[in-house]
Amino acid sequence: MKSLHNVPAPAKLNLFLHVTGRRPDGYHLLQSVFMLIDWWDVLHFDLREDGLLLRQDLTVALPEDDLCLRAAHALKAASGTALGALIQIDKRLPAQAGMGGGSSDAATCLLALNRLWGLHWPLSRLLPLGLSLGADVPFFLRGHNAWVQGIGEDITPIDLPPARFAVLKPAQGLETAGIFKSAALKRDSSTATISDLAAQPFAFGRNDLQAVAQGLCPEVFEALQWLENQGLQARMTGSGSAVFALVGADAVLPKPPPGWQLQMCSNLEIHPLAGWISSDD
Repeated sequence: MKSLHNVPAPAKLNLFLHVTGRRPDGYHLLQSVFMLIDWWDVLHFDLREDGLLLRQDLTVALPEDDLCLRAAHALKAASGTALGALIQIDKRLPAQAGMGGGSSDAATCLLALNRLWGLHWPLSRLLPLGLSLGADVPFFLRGHNAWVQGIGEDITPIDLPPARFAVLKPAQGLETAGIFKSAALKRDSSTATISDLAAQPFAFGRNDLQAVAQGLCPEVFEALQWLENQGLQARMTGSGSAVFALVGADAVLPKPPPGWQLQMCSNLEIHPLAGWISSDD
């Protein structure tokens, strides 16, 4: 196999996000539902026999040592392969949005290079690499909508009904670290269970990070208000700054303010690359 082109890296939405505590090492304990949506980056992979790992940015310029390239180096080092790759990234997902774009790119990179290099590693071998790159990467590797707990490592697949969402990303972005450092962050939400989702899977809970995010980034509040002015119930995803709302199948919304991104999305039952990896050793 010489190349893999048009490989998707889908975003996720946090249907809710509760902070239930904090460990002695400073990591926060969370509960959330991660849901895959059909808004994604597109990556292209070409085999290199010289062992070099190169990245080309087709749209947005990424940091020199972005998460995708770090994933490629991690897999190359762990596998000992002499092969390399040219990785081209068509970045379509907004950064600093709370949608997991960088983590999804890293997971897609691991899945694609595992295939391109003929490694045939099962999921159990890729997951530790993914976790070393970031807490959200294992979710994208597993490829199913999930109930997520702990610091992001406790992942239980769940089924969600098909639905449509308006996702709105204001011009401003947010750094996750700043939110979790805030003394105003609520850290004592009651523990929930998967059964709590049954009645209203898209309306359960809240995002505990939202109040702090609004203080750090006023456009989060403005984006929530914009969707609510369209008659929608909105909340922030992840650490923001993107917000979202459940909409009808035929919903049409006006253009958002200049510099903002509005995307109408459907949820995904499974990751588009779920068939690329074996769960068996």
